[in-house]
Amino acid sequence: MPIVTNPAAFDFIGISTRTTNAAEMSGNGEIPKLWQRLFTDGVLNAIPDRADSQVVAVYTDYASDANGEYTYLIGARVKPGTKPPAGMVAVKVPAGKYLEFVTDKGPGARVISAAWMQIYGYFQDPAHDKRLFKTDYETYEPPSDPNAVQAHIFIGVKP
Repeated sequence: MPIVTNPAAFDFIGISTRTTNAAEMSGNGEIPKLWQRLFTDGVLNAIPDRADSQVVAVYTDYASDANGEYTYLIGARVKPGTKPPAGMVAVKVPAGKYLEFVTDKGPGARVISAAWMQIYGYFQDPAHDKRLFKTDYETYEPPSDPNAVQAHIFIGVKP
C-alpha cells in the first residue's frame, strides 16, 4: 500500500524524451534509451549544483491520462536557480499531495515495470485517490548494483 506524502517542490535538471505507455510496453520504448544515455554519456556528472546523490526520473506534461503522451526526464535534483547545461532541460517539480510506492529490490527494468503495473491496478479502484496527471517522479539511490535497484515512486493525486 502506498504512503501519503507531501514533499516540498524541487528543481531538477536532466535529459528528456516524449513517449507513451503503449510505446514503452512495445519493447521499443524511449525510456531504456534515455537510461543508457544517462550512463554512457556521463549525464549525471555534467549536471551542475546537484542537491544530493540520488538519480531522479520525472514524468510531466501529460497530454491526458495513462494512455496519452508524456515527457519523461532523468537526471538529478539541483540547487534552486541552477541553469541547465546545453542539451539538458530544467523543470520545477511541484509540492503537493503524492502517494509514495516503494519497489522491491532487483533488476531495474523488472522491479520498475512490476511497480507500475501495481500502480495502474491501484488507481483502477474508484475508492482510491485520483491521479492528477501533472507531475510524477521516481527517486533512486546511486546505482551500485544493477541487480539490486530500488525506487520510490511518487504519484501526484488530487488533494
